[in-house]
Amino acid sequence: MRHCFKAKIYKIGINWCVDVPTKITEQMSVVKGYIKIKGMINGFEFTKTLMPVKNSAHRLFVNGVMMKGGKTALGEFANFEIEQDENKAVKDYPIPTQLVEQLDKNKLRNDFDTLTASRKKDILKYLNYIKTQETLLKNIDKLIGQLKNNEKNVRIP
Repeated sequence: MRHCFKAKIYKIGINWCVDVPTKITEQMSVVKGYIKIKGMINGFEFTKTLMPVKNSAHRLFVNGVMMKGGKTALGEFANFEIEQDENKAVKDYPIPTQLVEQLDKNKLRNDFDTLTASRKKDILKYLNYIKTQETLLKNIDKLIGQLKNNEKNVRIP
């Protein structure tokens, strides 16, 4: 469901923002206080997260790209259209085949699986953005070495 409202852009510290009316946020799903949204500012599209504010409405931080695209400025009123972003899920990164092979070869699959979810995500994200095979293999070797040595803060970048 799309919701429309008009709000004045103001500044908190160094950040520009607007308060989203409570009657709108009450109709949305909240996850740990946050609300994932997509919308438009004066017709310019964006995706953001509404931030919870203690004893107040959720806040939408407005960045420079949004200000320029929406042709607005600090102190001006802007028209907003927002809706819950159901597709804003945490991105999963595939495990490179070379990593799977090395984990199995060195019997370290369980060690990798016991890393925290955020640590695994960071590692897989990094490995998935590597462009050359040589760099990928070098970083996989580094990871395997750390797992063999039972290092507590396994990291590769």
